[in-house]
Amino acid sequence: MLKQLSINNYALIDNLNISFGNGLNIITGETGAGKSIILGALSLILGQRAESRYFFNQQKKCIIEGHFRISDFHLKQFFEENDLDHEEETILRREISADGKSRAFVNDTPVNLTLLKQLGEKLIDIHSQHATAEINDPAFQLMVVDGVAKHTDLLSDYQAKYRTYKKNSSKLQQLIADNDKAKADLDYYQFQFDELESAKLDADEQEHLEQELYSLNNAEEIKRNLLSGVYLLQDGESAALIQLKEAAQQLSALEKYNPAIAELRDRINSTIIELKDITAEAEQIEQQTVTDEQRADEVNQRLSMIYNLQKKHRVSSNAELLAIQEDLSEKIQQALFGDEEIESLRKEIDQQKKELEQLAGQLSANRKKALPEIEKQVLHTLAEMGMANSLLQIEQKPLPELTATGTDHIRFLFTANKGHALAEMSKVASGGELSRLMLSIKSLIARYTALPTIIFDEIDTGVSGEVANKVGQIMEQLSQNLQVITITHLPQIASKGDSHFFVYKDTRADITYTQMKQLSCDERIMEIAKMLSGDKPGESALQNARELLGV
Repeated sequence: MLKQLSINNYALIDNLNISFGNGLNIITGETGAGKSIILGALSLILGQRAESRYFFNQQKKCIIEGHFRISDFHLKQFFEENDLDHEEETILRREISADGKSRAFVNDTPVNLTLLKQLGEKLIDIHSQHATAEINDPAFQLMVVDGVAKHTDLLSDYQAKYRTYKKNSSKLQQLIADNDKAKADLDYYQFQFDELESAKLDADEQEHLEQELYSLNNAEEIKRNLLSGVYLLQDGESAALIQLKEAAQQLSALEKYNPAIAELRDRINSTIIELKDITAEAEQIEQQTVTDEQRADEVNQRLSMIYNLQKKHRVSSNAELLAIQEDLSEKIQQALFGDEEIESLRKEIDQQKKELEQLAGQLSANRKKALPEIEKQVLHTLAEMGMANSLLQIEQKPLPELTATGTDHIRFLFTANKGHALAEMSKVASGGELSRLMLSIKSLIARYTALPTIIFDEIDTGVSGEVANKVGQIMEQLSQNLQVITITHLPQIASKGDSHFFVYKDTRADITYTQMKQLSCDERIMEIAKMLSGDKPGESALQNARELLGV
């Protein structure tokens, strides 16, 4: 339910905070006072587009914020799927800057307008006498039937199995396509695989071969420079090792004079040991380095084969070639054994389809049982609201294929007048009649399932007297199961409210503001009396208002 609505800088509203209650909330006010402005602001947090030209102050941004209690609506999965924080009191906020840029938030998490609209539709349903799209929507009509059929768990089980069935069906089609392609290309895949397999590739081979070839091609220079290095370190007349040994002897003769000199001598000896190791390793590398033209040719041929394979498959490493080899192996396996996998999956899908058909049959039977009750209850409510000649017939026709909701096509056929053919509701009912029909339907399904807050925007147009009183009673009954907010001009309906809000214009410093306040008991009596007789109600109008309010 909508607990609080805050509007800042929108149309004629500078700053307005409204707290709504449970049950039936009535909004009244003179034509043009700004009731539609409040609905317009509310629509912004329900994902509607906005225009900055509707700002009260063009220098400030517009902020609309709604606080909703959502504990009864089972929306936790929706919040988890969209990575939103699920709070029992959820806040929807919309900010629109003067340059038209818009931002939306759910519990302080930024969201796009599409997501805001999806959530808003689960929280509030705004219905006016011209809003006929929903009542003619087959999905809405099916939802009405399912609600009265009371098979939520069965429908959820069916829909979960249907999602798996559709997923596997898509997988089967892809498997068949892949299998057909694999069979058509089997010889080509086998040739490519054999070529790669015979190459006996290793992921790190290329780098090692390239280094080996570089050494083979430069063997003479490597040997020459290594021998030169060994000569300078060890064999020459002024070799480094000879000179370091002489230096160590000189320091040994002096260490008796200064202990620190012994440390220097030890460091030179350590250097001598390290240089001997370097010299030995250099000699070893020099001996291992050979000029081997045959091996160079072998490495060259191996690298040439690797490079050609990489060029052919448009890759740059052996690791990528090995991945292609693995992929080719899978395609070959698919071609050779894909029929078995397809047959296995097809049997699984056939079994799933049988289960779905059985569940769909149960859904259809439940829906069939619910149809007479819906027709009876809706027509009874319509009769109370002055439409006793109405006829409603709900068609249930089988669909040729399984769908996400079963195998039923539901269609509501209606006429408000005797002697007229039944047809789709939008074709045979006026705006006022459709409004009362929608009220009848929603008052019915509210008994069976949790509905979002519903807002009726002057759907009572064209009714009066006892019919208006009956419409008010139906709204009152509806509000026992959900929050109802009604904009009305009829005192009979206004008197039924649990809370009564009055919208009015206020002018200060030559600026007109739209204001809204909750009326006290005495203020309600005066407002309803004015609705009965005009701006200056007499005692009879006041007494009539008290009687309507029961005070």
